[in-house]
Amino acid sequence: MDRSKAKREKNPLASALTPRQIVAELDKYIVGQFEAKRSVAIALRNRARRQMLEEDMQNEVSPKNIIMIGSTGVGKTEIARRLASLVDAPFIKVEASKYTEIGYVGRDVESMIRDLTETAISRVKTEQTEAVEEKAQESTEERLLDCIFPVPRSLQRRPLSQDEEDLDEPEEEDDGVMQLPFDMGGDTETEVEEAREKERNRYLKTREKFREWLRQGRLEDKPVEINVKHQNMPFVEIFSPGGIEEMDINFKDMFSNILPNQTKKRRVPVSEARTILMQEESEKLIDMDAVTNESIQRVEDSGIVFLDEIDKIAGRESRHGPDISREGVQRDILPIIEGSTVASKYGAVRTHHILFIAAGAFHVSSPSDLIPELQGRFPIRVELKSLNKDDFKSILTEPKNALVKQYAALLSTEGVEATITEDAIDEIAALAFQVNESVEDIGARRLHTIMEKLFENLFFDAPNFENKHITIDAAYVRSELSEIVKDQDLSRYIL
Repeated sequence: MDRSKAKREKNPLASALTPRQIVAELDKYIVGQFEAKRSVAIALRNRARRQMLEEDMQNEVSPKNIIMIGSTGVGKTEIARRLASLVDAPFIKVEASKYTEIGYVGRDVESMIRDLTETAISRVKTEQTEAVEEKAQESTEERLLDCIFPVPRSLQRRPLSQDEEDLDEPEEEDDGVMQLPFDMGGDTETEVEEAREKERNRYLKTREKFREWLRQGRLEDKPVEINVKHQNMPFVEIFSPGGIEEMDINFKDMFSNILPNQTKKRRVPVSEARTILMQEESEKLIDMDAVTNESIQRVEDSGIVFLDEIDKIAGRESRHGPDISREGVQRDILPIIEGSTVASKYGAVRTHHILFIAAGAFHVSSPSDLIPELQGRFPIRVELKSLNKDDFKSILTEPKNALVKQYAALLSTEGVEATITEDAIDEIAALAFQVNESVEDIGARRLHTIMEKLFENLFFDAPNFENKHITIDAAYVRSELSEIVKDQDLSRYIL
């Protein structure tokens, strides 16, 4: 109850994007497909809404998983990837077909949750590293100064032996011993301490000078010796049908507890030493238990799994009976989507509130060919439309860092200023649509093949151009591509 109360007080809705804002952000990178954007925006907002509920109600509200249906290249993967980056959520893309490659069910399907957890661990660790960066830099600077200008032996305090400790102990006053009322000579101990203090001041002054040079970057190429942690890991060969992931054993951690950490000296430039020492100091300051707990909580509350090519495991019953491999994969994936607990090396991860977004072309099958139990776990189905000529034109020009801008920027690195006219963009869009219709519909990816072929000669000759201003118009596009487009055999293999 305390956890849900804290979430309500924090008000996740206040920091979460509204559905309209999510769609507007997706519009910057993806053309069209409003229905798909709308569905994922609602699903994302509902996750923030769920966190505002009482804890017993939270457990009852399950995520509304989505199936996106559409041919390749229409934006299914891009929508899911951009969605995860918008909310800074743990995200992983897996292909359902890889679970059928070995035996009946191929790779362990629970590995997708373990990989998602690894992604979250990496993300949280990066955030924690940035949070302790200032302290780590201070510690790294001190260690570098110790390497560049070590403390002189005369200033190092050596540990006293037992006899010296006994001598240092103050003796009890003996009233029978006569005390002389005058000084017999110079105090040697005081003179030694004064000389030591002078040397310490000279050392600190010189050290501060080196610190100033270090901050100015004047010592970057200076070689220094540093102690680097080194551990020889024994080679272990494992014979297991499902691989090491099924064993769920972290051999690295296991052997690190058995074998002592060893250090070896390396002579490297200051610039490289700073990177190594910075990493070591950051790891000392990071609480890995807190990182693990935060990561698992993020995975359970806001993780997104994009399950691509789900149509490849939608086996249709034929005269030979159902495909055991495909149906087996579906039945293995089902418990994870329904909600189960997956064991990982960081602890147990519950999948009850992870959002699953599935996608597939469904050319030779349909979502109804999935087993009924799996169909029921994907209540939202969205069909993405195939791209037409106007869509291609929009993709070329409208998104942030659109293709036309990218290719012009690449040429500008050679000092060549390329101007792509409006009629050239129309021609490129028309050719892309024509090839998709006549050869095979691969969606927006067709634009990449056409643009690469169009700019091939320009990229090759750009360093040698005398004229640094080039205009690409419809005539140039036709001269480069029209013959290839007309020849079906050439367009099949080249475009």
